[in-house]
Amino acid sequence: MRFLRAIVIIGVVLGALFVGADRWAVSYAENRLAERIQARQGLAGTSEVEIDGFPFLTQALSHDLDRVDLRLRGVDLAAEGRKTRLSELDATFRGVKLNGDYSGGTAERAEGTGLITYADLTAASQTGAALSYGGAPNKVRVTAAVDVLGKSLTRSVVSTITLEDAKDGKGGKIVRVRADEVPGEGIPGVEKLVRKKTDFERDLDGGLPAGLHLSALTSDEAGVHLTLGGEDVVLAGS
Repeated sequence: MRFLRAIVIIGVVLGALFVGADRWAVSYAENRLAERIQARQGLAGTSEVEIDGFPFLTQALSHDLDRVDLRLRGVDLAAEGRKTRLSELDATFRGVKLNGDYSGGTAERAEGTGLITYADLTAASQTGAALSYGGAPNKVRVTAAVDVLGKSLTRSVVSTITLEDAKDGKGGKIVRVRADEVPGEGIPGVEKLVRKKTDFERDLDGGLPAGLHLSALTSDEAGVHLTLGGEDVVLAGS
């Protein structure tokens, strides 16, 4: 009986040590991966990584992770020399194959969501226009000052925000804001001047992790909500 009791105690102790070591290892890996992503994306905010599944050590040894959840805050997406900030980006990566040096990996597939606030959308317009909720899904209100015949006129229009195919033919998407209607007030050229301030488009795909693409968007009082997805998505590293 004493022998059996000793075996049980030893087993419990070893099991506890294994669990403790496994949890330490996954915490270390999550922090390191978050740091790599932070550096890769040039984040202005924070990054948080959660690796699912137990035990972690067996997954790490095989270089295969079942699932990795990523939460980013303050993401600057740079494409075509322009920056657009996402207030939030949450993504789930499934079937992650780790690099040989564990610096990152590639996921078989990924899906996620993002949020662009109206303050960040205003900054992204780069025209001096101010954007706010347009009162319905996929609608935004754009207000801008326009110089007409030496006078500064402030005009506010309701615009539709859409996700469209990029013009380069590579399968990417662009976010486009275009006024539904611009009152010309009988003055030649006014509509063109207003649209120059209120209409714009931005490539966000180019700033996302390789393989992750925009698939849908809508708007509400909080901002513009993005839906993302992709295959063979680079989580971090090379």
